[in-house]
Amino acid sequence: MLPTLIIQQKIYVIRGEQVMLDYDLAEMYGMETKRLKEAVKRNINRFPSDFMFQLTKEEFESLRSQFATSNKRGGTRYMPYAFTEQGVAMLSGVLKAH
Repeated sequence: MLPTLIIQQKIYVIRGEQVMLDYDLAEMYGMETKRLKEAVKRNINRFPSDFMFQLTKEEFESLRSQFATSNKRGGTRYMPYAFTEQGVAMLSGVLKAH
């Protein structure tokens, strides 16, 4: 498990919600972001808009501009998903079931 401080640094405020992004959660779970997104898509009905939403390009660019270090992820084809606290809990259950 990651130390609490590292986890806190991966919490962002977007659209007035405290969220974690799919690629940070994938890293925490030791899996590829692509696999995490596949699990979400297979269970999409378990993720209403107050659990998860996809960032707009503008939101993602604004977030990237706030990073203190350069983004080592490079370009991204799809905008990341943002998970609220309830969404992270649901994601945990979905990932443990697979």
